[in-house]
Amino acid sequence: MAGQHGEGTPVSNLQIESVQTVTPFKETDPRQRRQVLVTDPVGSGIFRRCFNILLYYKKVVEDESGWIVAGWMKESIARALVHQPLLSGRLRRGEDGHAGLELVSNDSGLRLIEAGIPMTLSEFLDKKSRDDEAELVFWKDIDEQNPQFSPLFYVQVTNFECGGYSVGMSCNILLADLLITDNFLKKWVNIHNEMLSKVDAIETPIFYLPTLKKTSGSPSIPIIRSDQTKNCGKTMIFKITDENINLENESGKTLMLVCVKETENEVGSKLASKYPVFLKEPFNTIKIETCSRLENEMVPWELDVRNQVRGESWDDLGANEIVIHKGNKPTRVSYWMGSVMDGIVMALTSTEGEEANSGPNIIVSVPWN
Repeated sequence: MAGQHGEGTPVSNLQIESVQTVTPFKETDPRQRRQVLVTDPVGSGIFRRCFNILLYYKKVVEDESGWIVAGWMKESIARALVHQPLLSGRLRRGEDGHAGLELVSNDSGLRLIEAGIPMTLSEFLDKKSRDDEAELVFWKDIDEQNPQFSPLFYVQVTNFECGGYSVGMSCNILLADLLITDNFLKKWVNIHNEMLSKVDAIETPIFYLPTLKKTSGSPSIPIIRSDQTKNCGKTMIFKITDENINLENESGKTLMLVCVKETENEVGSKLASKYPVFLKEPFNTIKIETCSRLENEMVPWELDVRNQVRGESWDDLGANEIVIHKGNKPTRVSYWMGSVMDGIVMALTSTEGEEANSGPNIIVSVPWN
């Protein structure tokens, strides 16, 4: 799996220089909605859980920098959000405030954060730990009492002293399928590069922070982020080869438990006695149930069901191929789940493209702290 985390001393002196809101290029009409069905009062940690992707880029041409990249990203992400408007939406309660939860594409926007760090990219990669990487991917927990005010998706571009930079993306767990199976990343980078191909004569974007930011010596922006490292997990991804599988019947649940067992054996850590299972159902609904380890231990492992489960790689997301400036591909990519706590199992099906008629992906993340 790409981007395994080690241990070390956290990065210090990261400076956040800018926090911007990016909304879809045009109004979303009609609005998309995703119902969230939960069986426990706290929603299985959905206000804290997140999925993270972190990409590192070396400087390969003279005019390249994270500041330029972030400036162009503000416009290209706005255009990409037209195709995935839920990423700029909000989680909200029902009309009476208690009638369940739903995600709605109300165009409130994601957050684009620009930051700097006083070290080179090679120095960072030589010493990076789990705590270090969490500094490069911003996340703030959703307000449980007033979730409608909290962003669900963050992008952080961090500039290193050498001219290299990183791009960290985090989204609420309820929207992870848009990055994992519906491939928002691929759609965005295609739009980004097509846009840049038409503006080659323009050296810097409109939203170029060095020409807009405050005077030198001013303090960086104080902003509170979540501490993802306290409940970080190690994660594996699987593909169910049977496209007609029903994950809510006995055979489907058995296949999910096979994935759990394989992950626990590989990682050497176990899920808690009770852990949440996220099922993306038809008609754009997320159902969250609770599973117990007792069910796991009672699975008849002698059944020949492993031939219906195929191990996948995070690299299949295509993040290693994301070019956002003049042919420059990431030098390294990391993926992880934040705020895993008791562990988590996700069953995600794609509704778009070639993957729409294939079997679901099963994501298993086990506690590691």
